[in-house]
Amino acid sequence: MAKKILVIDDEPDLLFIVSHGLKKRGYEVFGGRDGREVLALTPQLMPDLIILDLGLPVMNGDEVARLFKDDAKLKHIPIILISSIIGALNEKFAASGAEAFLYKPFEFDELLDLVNKYCGPAGPPAAP
Repeated sequence: MAKKILVIDDEPDLLFIVSHGLKKRGYEVFGGRDGREVLALTPQLMPDLIILDLGLPVMNGDEVARLFKDDAKLKHIPIILISSIIGALNEKFAASGAEAFLYKPFEFDELLDLVNKYCGPAGPPAAP
């Protein structure tokens, strides 16, 4: 069974590129565009990893990450924060409890290295 990754970003192009790249590598990928969606999807999906934009509408990524890290059922899920806000990310990352962060724009291979570190390989390829 493929590992599940939840990608939440309000930029449709980035959401598509990251989701498509991870799917090509065998991950099962689910996407959303705001903090409310990640709060609703995570308990249902129980993903193996969350890639979370810091600057989301409705609720910021660092707030969402803190809620997950305070929840006994969700705190084990690794979170990678991403943001284009230079400087603010260091502060918010430290307070969020997330495992890693990346500044946008980033190379897909940088993200893939973190995905492999915190989630591992996708698992066996899906049957055609």
